[in-house]
Amino acid sequence: MKKILVRMPNWIGDFIMAIPVLHDLRNALPQAEITVFAKEHLLSLVSRDPNISRLLPFSEEALKGKEYDTGILLTNSFSSALGMFKAKVRQRIGFTDFLRWPLLTERISIGKLKSEQHHVITYKMLLKPLDIEASDTEPKLFLTHEEIDQARLKVSSNKKVIGINPGAAYGSAKCWPADRFREVAQYLLEKGHEVIFFGDLKTKNLVDTICKDLPVQNFAAKTSLRELMALIYICDVVLTNDSGPMHIASALKVPTVALFGSTDPVQTGPYMHGIVISHKVECAPCFRRTCPIDFRCMKKISTKEVLDKISSV
Repeated sequence: MKKILVRMPNWIGDFIMAIPVLHDLRNALPQAEITVFAKEHLLSLVSRDPNISRLLPFSEEALKGKEYDTGILLTNSFSSALGMFKAKVRQRIGFTDFLRWPLLTERISIGKLKSEQHHVITYKMLLKPLDIEASDTEPKLFLTHEEIDQARLKVSSNKKVIGINPGAAYGSAKCWPADRFREVAQYLLEKGHEVIFFGDLKTKNLVDTICKDLPVQNFAAKTSLRELMALIYICDVVLTNDSGPMHIASALKVPTVALFGSTDPVQTGPYMHGIVISHKVECAPCFRRTCPIDFRCMKKISTKEVLDKISSV
């Protein structure tokens, strides 16, 4: 039985965009043992995925004493390639970035393609050395009925539910202004909708400020990753910046309105499921964590057009 080790990316969004690689592996190699190797907190994203044989939390010692026929590196770091090299994984497949090509047995160079195609497609390029043809699989997440039922108990069942994610892990340059998220929430509440907010510990203060004195449910820093997935699943629409929760919503096929400024929806937009709002400005995409000038890319997105898109889905 072929044993395959897949080193997954370290960010929620990137991890989700890499999931189709796992499903393509399973479709092509139904008898293979597929082990997902990733940071422990991210493994819960795929803990219910039937395409995976094993989950292995990342640590420097995790690969000691284990044998794998093939290792696929969906990370770009030198250290991740070195880890597979030290573990004597026989076939080591990865991108040639960061001078790590001597550590790989199969090297994929992407060049300009990285900026011209979606990351889902880019990740699938790593399947070529295994003679696995690119397919139309897309990111997909799995929830249990119990998890969905528990989420529904927390949210009104007789109203349209709008989920809002006003933060982003990479930095403030990816985030629409907080006062506009608040304006959207106020309008939706006036229309009689249920509004729920998401966020993690790092964005909790931002979310708390937006939600202050509003009759909304604020789940920022109050959920596990799987509880967040379930809450997103029961939403009728999710409004979000380019972020991990955006990719969760898209992978769950929840109607998604995604706001883009400093990043590029061609590369990281909601894959196959979602509406992108983005305005062309001369300095975007800049991929900066913070805006050094006037934040024109996000300020061009009006509250009205966001509400119009929410109403249209």
